[in-house]
Amino acid sequence: MELILEMSLEIEGFDNLVNEDEIKEYVEKVLTKEYESEVPVYISLLFTGNNEIQVINREYRDKDQPTDVISFAYHETEDFEIGPYDTLGDIVVSLERVVEQAKEYNHSEKRELYYVLTHGILHLLGYDHIEEEDKIEMRAKEEEILGTFGYTREM
Repeated sequence: MELILEMSLEIEGFDNLVNEDEIKEYVEKVLTKEYESEVPVYISLLFTGNNEIQVINREYRDKDQPTDVISFAYHETEDFEIGPYDTLGDIVVSLERVVEQAKEYNHSEKRELYYVLTHGILHLLGYDHIEEEDKIEMRAKEEEILGTFGYTREM
């Protein structure tokens, strides 16, 4: 699968956490395992902070608080077939929230980063956690994917 991943890091001080090559390789492997496309797949990924993601969360979800990850799944709209790509969507991650949650859950920042990234990818692929049975399915898929790559809760 060919992946076109546009990444932006719009917050300083997190260069040690965001390794673009590793992230691209991870996203590519997850999509190869979980998604089929005959044309190149496009995803944009924005790494930002709590203030910036709070604005997005307020504007698009009517929730005036920071969150860890927000996904905009283009396949849920009618105009995702634009250009020569399979445009899956956009993922926005608050690196500040990732660090906070890693401390809260007592595991590594890297594990938390890959958890929220996986969560965002699964939303782009149509998973959600509104209904309890969907939540159980999505959580199981997250843990399966993370375990495959060694990103366990103990990390």
